Amino acid sequence: MSEVGWPVELAGVTESVVTTHGPNDRWNVAALGLHEPEGGGPATATTWGRTRTWRNFDAGREAYVQFTRDPVDFANAALSVWEVDDPVLHSVDAWVEVRADRLADGRESETQWVEWGLYPESVGVERRVVPTTNRGHAAVVEATVAASRLDVDAYDRETLLDRLAYFESVVDTAGSDRERTAFERIRELVDAEW
Repeated sequence: MSEVGWPVELAGVTESVVTTHGPNDRWNVAALGLHEPEGGGPATATTWGRTRTWRNFDAGREAYVQFTRDPVDFANAALSVWEVDDPVLHSVDAWVEVRADRLADGRESETQWVEWGLYPESVGVERRVVPTTNRGHAAVVEATVAASRLDVDAYDRETLLDRLAYFESVVDTAGSDRERTAFERIRELVDAEW
């Protein structure tokens, strides 16, 4: 029997979207940064705080890591409470059903973190496409990281607001209509001015 692997190369931190099966029989959608495997170990991801993803991983519920280039789906996953009926989003290029095992945990300032080992159990490739690089898309991803840390004590709020302003300027000059729509959604979801 062959081992199930990842359908993409994981290098550094690969941004993904994860759906986890909640106790309400719906799938919670969230952003999840995947750290590449080291020394033969599993890919890892860290949850910060008592999020729905943390709760569902902790309870051993089904989870699907997904790779999408849709910036609006990513913005919604990163910054809103988004629940869907099906585990795999329409926008994904590939997905991996994973088992999440707790590897380590701790606190940074007042925020609990848990590092999870992610073990692929099944995989699906929805579209075979050649990915392209778009600075606007990358700016949306980075903006969601900065926005999600605005209320975390370990990060300087003014620095994060400066980053958001910069990323918005990148989207304005290098993004497509879809990236601009994603940034409008970020502005709607974040209670801050920059």
